[in-house]
Amino acid sequence: MGKAGKAIVTMLLLAAFGAAAYFSLYQTARQTDSGSASGSLGGLAGKLTGVVDVQELSGLITLEVESYFQDARVQKALLDKGFRLTLKRVGSRDMAARVLPGQTPDFFYASGVVAASQINDAAKKANLTTAVYSPIYTPLVIASWEPIAKILAANGLATPAGPGVWNVDLARLTQTMLDKKRWKDFKDAQAYDVGKAVLVSTTDVRKSNSAAMYLALVSYAVNGGEIVTDRETAQKTALRIASLFKRQGYQENYVNGNFDDYVSIGIGKTPLAFIYESQLVSHAIAKKGLGSGMVLLYPQPTLFNKVQFIAVSERAKKLGEILSTDRELQQVAVEYGFRIADIAYFAQAAKAVNVHVQEQMTQVIDPPSFEIMGEMIDTIARDMTQ
Repeated sequence: MGKAGKAIVTMLLLAAFGAAAYFSLYQTARQTDSGSASGSLGGLAGKLTGVVDVQELSGLITLEVESYFQDARVQKALLDKGFRLTLKRVGSRDMAARVLPGQTPDFFYASGVVAASQINDAAKKANLTTAVYSPIYTPLVIASWEPIAKILAANGLATPAGPGVWNVDLARLTQTMLDKKRWKDFKDAQAYDVGKAVLVSTTDVRKSNSAAMYLALVSYAVNGGEIVTDRETAQKTALRIASLFKRQGYQENYVNGNFDDYVSIGIGKTPLAFIYESQLVSHAIAKKGLGSGMVLLYPQPTLFNKVQFIAVSERAKKLGEILSTDRELQQVAVEYGFRIADIAYFAQAAKAVNVHVQEQMTQVIDPPSFEIMGEMIDTIARDMTQ
């Protein structure tokens, strides 16, 4: 056999040996990975083949993040990282009741620390270990109109804080509403000289988290600038401010209903709408700016609504970490109006559509405990049916 023939034989033998070695490693890796949740490749086999092990996770999510998880970019990014999610939208306050032996999902994504505390408490009672992450958050604000903001400013209830942004004195506004003042009673009210009562419109406090956060804020104002901490005070405070909900008339029971009225019907029906900042920012990003006359009012103080990820299973913990730290997933969340750890990136995205948010917020309080919040909500609910 000539030199050329020997070289060809050698190359064939080396190729065969390499293929056999690869097959052996591949089979070993498959056996090592055979316990994966989906039965797909992971670990060594995944590294050899480029196939990522896909974890199937189930979760209950709040309405606020439903569109985010429906985003094709989010779904692809999560699949690339090895996660396929089966999601069901549930009201945040209803999630704790879904902590059941043998039926608890891998994770909950709840709106607000009050709902998250309820879930954690239920998990503890069921002897389940949880891990909590806060990938995104948003302050509670009041969506309004420039003529309304100017009237409030003329009467000492608001001060300008930037282009299209105002600060509102929460205590004075709350007292004005409790005094049953009407817009026509204000000084310099020519731009909105109507007999409509001065009220901040909310969703249904009996069902909606954003309305519960409004309750937390006005209870703070009524309680002399102190968070309500005991049941007796909770009951007295709730009865005092129940009229702020009753006098509104019909209220939507989901978070987008109140904001939709603000956008579609306008100043006539909704001069002041209590919303999440994320709703206004995401609307502006989608529409490439705000509608004529729309302004943003920041109550002083306000609350942050943290959208909290509660991992119940071990495999959900990695997902919580990814949602909290992955740059691509965090930046997509900004497009849905949410604040992230990189606050400068959020502020820049908002400014790009001419929304000048308050980047650094100092007047922020916490809501009462979920037991006290429950006491106030139940008290108002009973009063509203009388």
